[in-house]
Amino acid sequence: MPVKRVADPNVRIGVAAVGSGVDLTNVRMAMNPFDEIAVEEAVRMRESGTATQVIAVSIGGPKCVDTLRSALATGVDRALHITTDADLEPLAVASILTPLANELAPDLILMGKQAVDGDNGQTGQMLAAKLGWPQATFASKIEASDGILTVTREVDQGLETIEVDLPCVVTADLRLNTPGFAAISAILKAKKAPIEERAAEDLGMQLSPRLRTLVVGEPPQDRANIKVASVRELLEALATHGLLP
Repeated sequence: MPVKRVADPNVRIGVAAVGSGVDLTNVRMAMNPFDEIAVEEAVRMRESGTATQVIAVSIGGPKCVDTLRSALATGVDRALHITTDADLEPLAVASILTPLANELAPDLILMGKQAVDGDNGQTGQMLAAKLGWPQATFASKIEASDGILTVTREVDQGLETIEVDLPCVVTADLRLNTPGFAAISAILKAKKAPIEERAAEDLGMQLSPRLRTLVVGEPPQDRANIKVASVRELLEALATHGLLP
């Protein structure tokens, strides 16, 4: 399962002075919250006998080791660090994970539905397509039986329940579970646990960035929120601000 190191979502992030991106100087980092949910679900599946081993993978620089140790502290059996200094887009991440999945041959790749930094929500779908595996995205409930997963999905209209054959890719949504806290003893043990290391180039990473950030800025602050008492008043306010066709 992939786990990503992101800025702690409880910390306010500012824009860098030159407008090139967000300023992460001295910002507390953490595991992506949706990946935390995926880790929790995978550990629960192993504890129930549905899974036999849980492997966490993180792609990035040396600090990703901290994220992997957090995963080990919550019950992950094995941690693998794919090293690269590149700022990877979802397709590049999926391209790195594809040969790794073919090598490890897991029955299930469980991951967060999106990372809270880029909010792309694309990696799981791209990975499933590259592997040729079925996928179940935005999962809020997972049940396993006889090589089949029954997955309840969060969709715009409510909930959708589907069945997918193993192996497959599943992306975790917010309501799948509530992650617990790691015990102090588990945290101390994770600090000494071995972490395997591979270079992204060894897994065939050759994709160059396709997107270029032109400028990043704060949202406009010149408009105050107003309350309206009726639909008619709402339409009049929209028309006043030129927001109706």
